[in-house]
Amino acid sequence: MRCDIEGWQQDFIERLARADLPAPQSRHSNLNDSDLFALFHSQVLSRFIDIESRRLQRQGKSFYTIGSAGHEGNAAIAAALRVTDPAFLHYRSGAFFLQRAKQLEGSHSLYDLMLSFCASSEDPISGGRHKVLGSRALNIPPQTSTIASHLPKAMGTAYAIGLSKRLKQAGQWPDDAIVLCNFGDASANHSTAVGTLNATGWSAYQGMPMPILYVCEDNGIGISTSNPRGWTAQQLQNYPAIRYYYADGANVSETYAVARQAAEYIRRTRKPAILHLKTQRFFGHAGADAEVAYRSNESIEQSFETDVLLQSAAQVIERELCTGIQLSEKAQCWLQRIRRVGTEASARPRLECAESVMASIVPKTLADDTQPLTSTQQQAVFAFDKRNFKKPQPLGKMINWALHEILARYQNTVVFGEDVGKKGGVYHVTHHLFDHFGANRVVNTLLDEQSILGLAMGMAQQGFLPIPEIQFLAYVHNAEDQIRGEAATLPFFSNGQYHNGMVIRIAGLAYQKGFGGHFHNDNSFAVFRDIPGVIVMCPSNGQDAVLMMRQAVQLAHCQKRLVIFLEPIALYMTRDLLAEGDKGWLHEFPSATAPLPALGEPSSYGEGNEVVIITYGNGYYLSRQACSELALEKRIRILDLRYLVPLDIEKIVAAVGSAKHILVVDECRNRGSLSEELVTALYEHRGDWQRVDRITAKDSFIPLGSAAYKVLPGKEDIIHYLQEHLGQ
Repeated sequence: MRCDIEGWQQDFIERLARADLPAPQSRHSNLNDSDLFALFHSQVLSRFIDIESRRLQRQGKSFYTIGSAGHEGNAAIAAALRVTDPAFLHYRSGAFFLQRAKQLEGSHSLYDLMLSFCASSEDPISGGRHKVLGSRALNIPPQTSTIASHLPKAMGTAYAIGLSKRLKQAGQWPDDAIVLCNFGDASANHSTAVGTLNATGWSAYQGMPMPILYVCEDNGIGISTSNPRGWTAQQLQNYPAIRYYYADGANVSETYAVARQAAEYIRRTRKPAILHLKTQRFFGHAGADAEVAYRSNESIEQSFETDVLLQSAAQVIERELCTGIQLSEKAQCWLQRIRRVGTEASARPRLECAESVMASIVPKTLADDTQPLTSTQQQAVFAFDKRNFKKPQPLGKMINWALHEILARYQNTVVFGEDVGKKGGVYHVTHHLFDHFGANRVVNTLLDEQSILGLAMGMAQQGFLPIPEIQFLAYVHNAEDQIRGEAATLPFFSNGQYHNGMVIRIAGLAYQKGFGGHFHNDNSFAVFRDIPGVIVMCPSNGQDAVLMMRQAVQLAHCQKRLVIFLEPIALYMTRDLLAEGDKGWLHEFPSATAPLPALGEPSSYGEGNEVVIITYGNGYYLSRQACSELALEKRIRILDLRYLVPLDIEKIVAAVGSAKHILVVDECRNRGSLSEELVTALYEHRGDWQRVDRITAKDSFIPLGSAAYKVLPGKEDIIHYLQEHLGQ
């Protein structure tokens, strides 16, 4: 059989006419005749649409050529599941998509796929932004093609479905739904997949409901690198508490039977399973991949003799549903139809301007359907704490009280992370939350940031408002793709139909005394600064922290925004400003009706106009110390940015007013810090400054102990600068 795309297509149709097919493998089949033919139809359409996409790509009309050829056995997985079962699909799942669409009357799956391949703005899932397999109606959230990155949120969704039932919260998917997540054998080796499967087993081992079916579609090769023979089977069979199934994906009847068995087991027990599905990959990894560079012609030709399409056709003919000639004629009709659809889809409009491309980065605003707590209700929330919640408190305690208030006000909020439960977090910021709200709303997780953030995305898509905690800023780098490549991109790639509204709390920044070094004093949040749509907040004091936390949750709830809430660890328990016992950094808890700050607006301290200091976090605290020690409140002004991403330069310039001299105090490194963007934006917005200077940290990691202060900006640095430039 010819192995080139155009030649294969003609050979396939001719072989159908001759009934030149392998012996059918349909014994013990529980597929009825109509279902078998429907599966064959979906498989052939998927193969033909891959070929059409490559044909159009050569004409400059299609833009994505990673196909599903050889993986069409996953159509049987779709047939074994319900349309209400959320499916997190990898990029070789065209047949699954087409088969699932048959469960929903009125679907136009073939045309929708071609619109996606051709990057048309009329593509109903991404609006022309990416080739993704997705559909709101079919319960298929779109996935990016980052290797295995969709597994953590699939796991999170399975957990969230069980949590919805326990908390009696109506979710996006019903209580009896199971999650489908498929991936390739090469992806099974990725740390993201290994971590997710471990987290799934870890949860199920403890009796937590985890209704998820992982399908590893094993074609034996990742681009050009083969897996050792038998490795994937042994690997997948050794995850505790996850049941293992195997099927030959070339045999549609066997695949359907095993998938049904696995699905029934999961639906009945709410326990996870893995289906190891043997598949093949035809026509290379993608359009530009020439397999002959790393595979022999003989092995390529031999693989086509066990093609899933030939096997399925053999079963159709064995049951006398069609003769070979009739099947060949149908295939020719299907091919002609796909070419007509491809021609029409490739002529549809595409995104024409930046505004259209960016329109879905931020989800659409929704109404706030919650009511603020009354004073009486607020008193009741804090009845657990013997201290008067109106008594001034430090930053950490204020965030703790704000979380109590939020969990009481928003019944769909869940706080989770490492040690947040009984212990109350390593800094006690989640203290008493577990006692007050219980184990279903304050959840201790295993030590894996990828799984924590995946859990957050799964919860968000199920209808919860997640508040995950990352224990230290340096730890987020283990999982930053879950924010950058998954959480932030979902509205963009779904044209705003899906979202990941959440508030990610991260303890970070430097200046912790006597503890930690680099990994507990990380002074760089640059990873968040170039992610479109993300909001980064950083309160420096307790009062702002409460108001901004309320605002962050409101944004996540009403506008489905992804908010990073960066909490300066060194200021958690800081009580004094200038001298021991002065309590200058304590604040009262704001009333339930206190107005929220304007998003992006800095706060201001001081009345002066000679120098304006722009800073945030620990830099604001140090600048306040320097200003007070020099008694310069009437000569300088200090702006606490509070909102770090995106910078609202118009509000910042308005707060600077007529001042001409600006000092930026940035506790992060000289290179790659917020100060670079800020100085650039100031000059781009207004170029008449007399001078703009920076005090930043050195381009160094943070060492242990007192040496840390040799590479961080200090109060003395700010004092020296002000004395030099103000003639003190």
